[in-house]
Amino acid sequence: MCGIVAYIGPKQAYPILINGLYRLEYRGYDSAGIAIFNEGINLYKCKGKVAELESFVKGKDITGNIGIAHTRWATHGEPSDVNAHPVSSYRKQLTLIHNGIIENYASLKEELTQRGYKFESQTDTEVLVNLIEDIKTKEGVDLVEAVKIALNQVIGAYAIVVMSHDQPDMLIAAKKGSPMVIGIGNDEYFVASDATPIVEHTTHVVYMNDEEVAVIRRNHELEIVTIRNEVKTPYVQELEMNLSALAKEGYEHFMLKEIYEQPRSVRDSMRGRLNARAGVVVLGGVIDFEQKLVSARRIIMVACGTSWHACLVGEYLFEDLTRIPVEVEYASEFRYRNPVIREDDIVIAISQSGETADTLAAIELAKSKGATILGICNVVGSSISRATHGGSFTHAGPEIGVASTKAFTAQVTILSLMALMIASKKGTISKSRYQQLLNEMEILPEKIEEALSSDATVLDISKKFKDARNFLYLGRGYNFPVALEGALKLKEISYIHAEGYPAAEMKHGPIALIDAHMPVVVIATNKGSYEKVISNIQEVKARNGIIIAVVTKGDKAVKTMADYIIEVPETEEMFVPILAVVPLQLLSYHIAVLRGCNVDQPRNLAKSVTVE
Repeated sequence: MCGIVAYIGPKQAYPILINGLYRLEYRGYDSAGIAIFNEGINLYKCKGKVAELESFVKGKDITGNIGIAHTRWATHGEPSDVNAHPVSSYRKQLTLIHNGIIENYASLKEELTQRGYKFESQTDTEVLVNLIEDIKTKEGVDLVEAVKIALNQVIGAYAIVVMSHDQPDMLIAAKKGSPMVIGIGNDEYFVASDATPIVEHTTHVVYMNDEEVAVIRRNHELEIVTIRNEVKTPYVQELEMNLSALAKEGYEHFMLKEIYEQPRSVRDSMRGRLNARAGVVVLGGVIDFEQKLVSARRIIMVACGTSWHACLVGEYLFEDLTRIPVEVEYASEFRYRNPVIREDDIVIAISQSGETADTLAAIELAKSKGATILGICNVVGSSISRATHGGSFTHAGPEIGVASTKAFTAQVTILSLMALMIASKKGTISKSRYQQLLNEMEILPEKIEEALSSDATVLDISKKFKDARNFLYLGRGYNFPVALEGALKLKEISYIHAEGYPAAEMKHGPIALIDAHMPVVVIATNKGSYEKVISNIQEVKARNGIIIAVVTKGDKAVKTMADYIIEVPETEEMFVPILAVVPLQLLSYHIAVLRGCNVDQPRNLAKSVTVE
C-alpha cells in the first residue's frame, strides 16, 4: 500500500520524484523519503506527508539524475523518521524502497544480527536491504545476483527498487505480489507503484510480473530476468491514462470530483458494450466464456471493502436475472479456509485497483482448483487483469480519493451488463423485459446527474448531524448492500461509527440502539419491499429515532413519516443501487468536511491494499 517511484536518466531526478510522491500519496501518507545519487547517496526522510518532506529538503543537496523515493503506509514499525523509507544497509552500500511485507523477516534478522549486522529501525525492509548486502559481500556476487538470491530466501510480498553506492548508473527493481510499472522514455526510465507518476513523462510502459527482476542501466536496454534466472523479453504497452484525470479540476477534493464524475464513468463503462436500440449487450473480455457462464451451476464472487458491496448487488442481479446461484465471499476469508471449488465454477473477482492482495490470493486459490476466473477492475495492466482468464475493465478513470465512489457504481454497471447478457443468452427473461431493462440502463447517466442535484439538500442535512456519534443505515433487497456501502463511507472519512443492516433484521438486535439521538438512514425507494420498509420506518419512529430517508422522487408515504427526505429519480429496482448510493456518498463527504477531516486521505487508510 506504500507508493514507490524511481528515476534514472539525463534530467534532474528530484522534481520527478517529489511530484511522483504527490501522485502516489493516496497509497500511504504517514512518512516519506527520497534518496538521490550525487557523488554519493543523499538520503532525506521524515514522518508526515510529502509536503513535510518537501519542506525538510529545502536548502539541502537534491541534485542528481538518479534517485528513488517512497511514501509509506506503516506495516512493520510505527510512523517515524527512522522507520521511513528509503532504508540504507548497515554498511551504507545499498539504499532500498519497498512496498509489501517480508513475512520471515524475524528469522532473517536474527541470522543477520548473529553475523554482526545492527538495525536502526523496526522495519522488515531494513532486513531485506541488509540481506542483499550480506549476500553480495559474503558470496562475492554482483548486485543483480545478490538481489535474486535474496528474493529466493524471503517469504512475502515486495515491490522494491535498489540503488547502490558503488554503481550509480544502475537501478534494480523487482516485484512479487505488489504492483510495479516501468516507464520507458528517451534515454530514461521511470519506476513506480502505478502509472500516475509516469503519465506526463511517457506513454510506453512495462508492467512487471511476479518474481521478475528488472536491471535498469543508463543508456542501456531494459533487461528483465526472473529470480530463477529465466530471461524475459519486456512487453511494452501503450499507457491508457489522461493527465487531466489526476487533477482536481476546481473541486475541493478528489472524492467530490469523483462523485460528480459518475455520470461519465457509468456511461464509459457501458460505451461500446450496450446498444439498447439494437437490443445488444457485448462484453468483449468475457465473450469467450459466454457458454460457460450460461451453463454455470454456481458463480462465486470475491472482493474486499466497497467491491464486496458491489458483489452483493451482483448476487441479487445474477440470481434475479440468470437464476444461477451466487455466493459472495470476502477474499480475505475465502483464501484462508478450505472452500469447495469445482472445475465448472465461475469465480468473478472485483477490485478497483486490480492489485488487492487478498483478492489476488483468492484468484490463485480458485485457479489451482480448475475454476474459470473472470475479473472486473479499473486499471489496465493490473495484476488481477493479468491473473484472470478474462473479464471487463470498468473504464471509470483514475480514482484518487481513498474512499471509493465511482468505482462502486462502475462495478455495479458491469455486473448489470454481464447479468443481462447471460440472461438473454440463457432465456431466463423475456425479450420484452430484456429490452425494457436495456432502455432504462442506457439513460442511467442522466438519472445520476439528477441524483447529484440533491447535493444542497444533503449538505443541509449534514450540518445537522456532523456531531452525531453513531449512524444506522437500513435497506432491503437490492438496497441492503447500499446501506452497507453508505455506512462504510461514513466510517472511512468522518470517523463516525456507522452500521448497515437489512431493515428487517433491525428488530433482531439493533433496534435496542434507537433513541432520539440516533440518526437512521433508510433507503426507501418505491420498488421491492416498499411497504415492509415503511413498517420498519414506523418501528424506528415509535422509539423516537430520527429518519433520513432516500426515496423515489414524488414519494408521499415516507415523506409524512421521515424527518428528512432525499429524492432520487425513479428507475428499475435492480438499478436503484447506482442512484441511491449517490446521496449517501455526498452525505459522508459533507459530514467529513464539516468535521474537518482529511477527506481524500483518511487516517490509517490507503487506497490500494496490496499487503495482508
